[in-house]
Amino acid sequence: MIGMEILKPVVVLAGWTMVMWLWMYATRIPAMGKAGIDTGKLVGGTGKSLDDVLPADVQWKAHNYNHLHEAPTVFYAVAIVLAIVGSGDGINAKLGWAYVVLRIVHSLIQATVNRVVVRFIVFALSSLVLIALCLHAAMVVF
Repeated sequence: MIGMEILKPVVVLAGWTMVMWLWMYATRIPAMGKAGIDTGKLVGGTGKSLDDVLPADVQWKAHNYNHLHEAPTVFYAVAIVLAIVGSGDGINAKLGWAYVVLRIVHSLIQATVNRVVVRFIVFALSSLVLIALCLHAAMVVF
């Protein structure tokens, strides 16, 4: 089908988000046990409220999982628009893959070493790719 190549990176990024979800809970649940948190007695609160209780390197995974629900939502919408109008192949598919690779690299940096300047550079590059996709979608739609 014409224009559908861009859906492959969409599915990969959605899958990566689930990998980060698993990694988050695989580290967070044991850390909550070590911190003596009785989850049966927890009422309300947010994941952010655990920042003062759990080790930073445990929370980095949770922060990244949240980040994967921010800018990538624009990617999902734009990629679907490009696929629908038949413009999800060629350069747009390549840009889609570049975006996904950069977001995965961003996740790995944030979840492990979390060097802010390095993370920012990767984020900025992924944002430029996303801007290009948005412009391409606008050129086709308008």
